[in-house]
Formats: sequence, structure tokens, C-alpha cells
Amino acid sequence: MIITEQKPLEKILESLKEYTKIFLVGCGECSTSCKTGGEKEVIQLKDALERNGKRVVGFVIPKAPCIASQVKMEFAKNRKALEEAEVILSLTCGLGAQSVKENDRLGHEVIPGCNTVCMGVMDAQGNFFERCSACGECVLDITGGICPITLCPKSLLNGPCGGMDKGKCEVDKERDCVWVLIYKELEKRKKLDALKKIQKPKDFQKATKPHKLIMAK
Repeated sequence: MIITEQKPLEKILESLKEYTKIFLVGCGECSTSCKTGGEKEVIQLKDALERNGKRVVGFVIPKAPCIASQVKMEFAKNRKALEEAEVILSLTCGLGAQSVKENDRLGHEVIPGCNTVCMGVMDAQGNFFERCSACGECVLDITGGICPITLCPKSLLNGPCGGMDKGKCEVDKERDCVWVLIYKELEKRKKLDALKKIQKPKDFQKATKPHKLIMAK
């Protein structure tokens, strides 16, 4: 899941200061789960913008705005409103906002209404936690399904470091050292031998941005 937070209203209004007629785009997946761009949040922002002198001419909430076909379909259904709009405000992650821009045939400026925080998971209480850094070279099969690249402040591939104290991280004394957690997980699964192999430094070429994966032949 892409975790987002909605920008403060004053920041959004500052971004929209040149425009009056706004078209909103939400997200039916990640932003809905994060309560930053689902139907409820889109309507709340619509009301807030209109109280501040803006006119929202329409809105759509594609299930996954990062998928081009879904944006194109929703825009085709709302062509008239888009023609009236002066700008598009996207309550999505950065991926969704760029997808909206690339698939808007009318060439509107697309302004992000959310900050993209990280990739993460949501627990049963609705809290969000970063778990993956999209490093391009996954080691979860070696580390018992626990990512040291993301969860260790030093992204150590061979740990723990010398600063670990009584199972706690030297950077954050309230946090369990991820390599202690990995050790316990591998011990439980009787796979501690995996720790005897020294992992080579990461191939940072695999993390060179921007990534691409060409599927079309």
C-alpha cells in the first residue's frame, strides 16, 4: 500500500490561488484506506474549497488512478466537467497524480493534494507502518520475511551492529533491533544457518531511479 497524508487546507489553497474552477480526483484503494482521498475525504475537501470561494465542477474516484485505463475511462465519462475545469487537484499518491497528468488529454495542471509518505502495511487498528523500500533486490527469503533495508536505520545486510544494546536499536532505544527480530524468527524456523552466510553489498544499480519493467512485446 502507498501511504499518504492529506496536505493542510491552507497549503492546498495556496497551490490553487490562481484558479477558481477545480476538478477533484480521488483514489478507491490506497488513499481510501489512508482516509486521504476516498469519497468521504473528496466530499469534505469539496465543501472546504467551496467555503473558501472555489467552485468544484466535478470529481471522480477511480479504483486505482495509477492505472491509465481507469483514469481515461473516468475522464471520458466526465469530459464536460473537465472542459470547464481550470485545474485538477489529485487526492492520490504521487503515482496517481502523475498518471492523472499523463492521461488528461486536455492538458490541465495537476496539483497534488496529498504527500506520499512511504510504502507500508496497515494493522488491525488502522495504523500504518513502512515495511518496504522498493530496493530492487529483495532479501526477505534470507531474513525470515523481515526487511532489514527498511527497518534498520543503517540498512545493514549483516547485523546486528555494535551499537545494539539489550536487543534495542542504538538509533532509537524504544525500538527492537531488527536483526534481533530476524534472529528470533530464523531460530523459530530452525534456519539460523542462513545467518552464517555473509551477504554481499547491495547492487545499487538495481535501485537506480527511475525503475521500469517493460511488459509489452
